Amino acid sequence: MKRLVLVIACALIDGANRVLLAQRPPNKAMAGLWEFPGGKCEAGETPEACLTRELHEELDIEVAALNLAPLTFVSHSYGPQDGDFHLLMPLYVCREWHGVCHAAEAQNLAWVRPAQLRDYPMPTADLPLIAPLREFLDNRK
Repeated sequence: MKRLVLVIACALIDGANRVLLAQRPPNKAMAGLWEFPGGKCEAGETPEACLTRELHEELDIEVAALNLAPLTFVSHSYGPQDGDFHLLMPLYVCREWHGVCHAAEAQNLAWVRPAQLRDYPMPTADLPLIAPLREFLDNRK
């Protein structure tokens, strides 16, 4: 049986309806791929607390839990070549935060229009999140 890894992701959406993507650094698994900011949920941590912590650590921004709205999730198994685990990843959306997003962990960042999200190579598990996110953003114009 594979170990279950809970990773919480966030689609930060700016005033121009663009989504922030972060590129995985060279020293991490799946280096060079683009993903939604977030990270592993620690024992006893709520998904909102995880995102608040991770967004502060990765992007140096402050996010209130009440500004995080769950949108969708993905359930994906990675094989032995990728660590042999099962990923459960809720995706939240957030339009309000304090501070300016910058790469606190030296990763590349890109503000991406919804129609261009598929132009960025992403981990396999992230790909199913694009369609519901684009639908959400298209309905918010």
